[in-house]
Amino acid sequence: MLESVGADHEPRIRLEDIRIIRHAFKPSDHAALRGPEDLTEERVLAYTREQEISTRRFPADPERYWVVLIADGQRRSRLFCVYENHGELVPERSETTRVFDLRRTDFLEPLTGRLVVEWSSPRNWHRHATSAATLPVLEIADRDKVPFPGFDRVLLRFHELQEMTTDHRYADWRAALSEVQGIYLITDSSTGRQYVGKADGGERILGRWMQYARDGHGGNLALRELATAVREHGGPLGTDHARHFVFSILRVFGPSTSSTEIDAAESHYKNALMTREFGLNRN
Repeated sequence: MLESVGADHEPRIRLEDIRIIRHAFKPSDHAALRGPEDLTEERVLAYTREQEISTRRFPADPERYWVVLIADGQRRSRLFCVYENHGELVPERSETTRVFDLRRTDFLEPLTGRLVVEWSSPRNWHRHATSAATLPVLEIADRDKVPFPGFDRVLLRFHELQEMTTDHRYADWRAALSEVQGIYLITDSSTGRQYVGKADGGERILGRWMQYARDGHGGNLALRELATAVREHGGPLGTDHARHFVFSILRVFGPSTSSTEIDAAESHYKNALMTREFGLNRN
């Protein structure tokens, strides 16, 4: 498969040009990918581009194309993306790590999220493509669209929210959420604390949630404080503070509903759920 797709690429990509990398989740390692919520472009790139200084652990001059797989249960590994390696960023080298200039490429793009191979030796987390080429292909999955379940059944973890705002499979979701105003709930599943918010005017629920997908806080004071706390404790920049967030909808309104009615509903849910006293609402 690698040889076939590579032959159609311009310029041609040979097995000798490829390194296969398999990431597995490490829940207790803050610097690693800890769970499915970390499978964002930002986090996977940041994790992959940093490699150990030891050339016995990782090649001194690694190949041009890095095919990244994610462990998907026991010996199953699913294609996440392919990066083109533009070389080490030497000024960013530390005593323990090297940093590489990786840029996503369209090589194998039609198989992203679909190709599943059997990775026979979990301890060997990377290998040259000439040896990886013998790995059995277990599945090339269909990428069917995700049906919209109805407003009262929306329940999205943060990484799913990010997929919903960009993936073509969620087109029905985006169409539905772009038509309504509403009151929504964000729950931090690691603490149980909740945030009640509103999406009104021309913004609609989709527009509001797209902001959360981009930065993890949407400009809300308490959620921004969580992001700041993560950075101050040595955590990564970006949306790591939101990795445990779960999004749901409490009530929807038509596009012509007045802001006064929506404000009253928002206040009601803040009172009912006591999110000012015990949650993440500041007003």
